Amino acid sequence: MIEPSVLLAFVPAALALNVAPGPDSIYTLKRSVSDGRTAGVAAAAGTSTGCLVHTTAAVLGLSAVLKASALAFTAVKIVGAAYLVYLGIETLRNREEFEIAPETDSQTHGESFRQAFTINVLNPKVAVFFLAFLPQFVRPSGSFGLQIFTLGVLFGTLGFCYQAILAVFSSRARRMITERQRVRNVLRYASASVLVWFGVALALEERPGV
Repeated sequence: MIEPSVLLAFVPAALALNVAPGPDSIYTLKRSVSDGRTAGVAAAAGTSTGCLVHTTAAVLGLSAVLKASALAFTAVKIVGAAYLVYLGIETLRNREEFEIAPETDSQTHGESFRQAFTINVLNPKVAVFFLAFLPQFVRPSGSFGLQIFTLGVLFGTLGFCYQAILAVFSSRARRMITERQRVRNVLRYASASVLVWFGVALALEERPGV
């Protein structure tokens, strides 16, 4: 089971990171604007399904290592925290990920799902992010695999809910993000701040029981 205190820390961070525009949410916007809300929701479902793949990989790749060695557990958390800080700095520097170019081609709902799934699964940044982010909320006293999997499913579910809302209100959301530089800057700065703050806090956090 995930402790309530862990959920209170995880949910706001996951929401903040899901809200920040990235390849997944931008693709959902493109599809919903081009082919309608249902296509956008299908793309959101494809992204969330891709998150399950990364979660499973994180469980298989990290559980045995984290369980076998307290030193490895601490090392993974420190490296992960450093990577989150790096992502935050890169988010501040990279404006292109927050630009949404117009989309002209049309796709079926199934194609939207498969394309979104492929974008998510084949994005190495997402894979590394899951390996860095999820273990930060793992507690040594519980099952490593179950905790990572539960958090990954929760992250994907929150992402689906947010992107589905984007799809439903696609036209308004797209105009707000694409036509207002100030909105894009706020989203970029907010996302970067969450990543940097979270990484620094984790690096300084005491790790009882490790």
